[in-house]
Amino acid sequence: MSESDAVHEGGCRCGALRFKVHGRPMITMACHCTGCQRMTASAFSLSSLYPETVFELLSGEPVIGGLRADLKHFFCPSCMSWVFTRWEGMGPFVNVRSTMLDDCQSYRPFIESYTCEKLAWAETPARHSFEKFPEREDFPRLLAEFAESDF
Repeated sequence: MSESDAVHEGGCRCGALRFKVHGRPMITMACHCTGCQRMTASAFSLSSLYPETVFELLSGEPVIGGLRADLKHFFCPSCMSWVFTRWEGMGPFVNVRSTMLDDCQSYRPFIESYTCEKLAWAETPARHSFEKFPEREDFPRLLAEFAESDF
C-alpha cells in the first residue's frame, strides 16, 4: 500500500473524540506563536494539513475554542484536547494536531512559522523557517516541495 492509500487514525487524550485521515498530509508544520504556545502549554504546536475531503470524524462531537474568529479550533469536550483546526478563508482544509495521530513517531515539521515569537531554546528539524506565516503565494511552491520530499 502506498502512502497515498494509507489511512491514519487519531483521537484526543481520553479517546472520546476519534477521527481518521486518508493519505499523506499536504504539508507538516510547527507554529511558535505565543497563542499556540499557550494553547498547547508547550514551545510550539505541531500540525498536518489535509484536504477536508480526506478527514472523517469517527466518534465524539468537538467543541470550538480559541479566540480568533477566522480560526476554528476544535477540542474534545471531555478532556479538552486540541485536536484540529479549520481556517476560514484558506480553503477546505483541516489542520490536524499531529500528536493526536495514533502513530506520530515519524512526524517531522516541514515548515515552522512565527519564529519571531519562538522560545530561544526551541528547535525543530523544519526545512523552512518563517518569521510570521508564509505568504499565500509561497504555499504552492512549499506544497509541491513537500509532496516531492521524504518528510
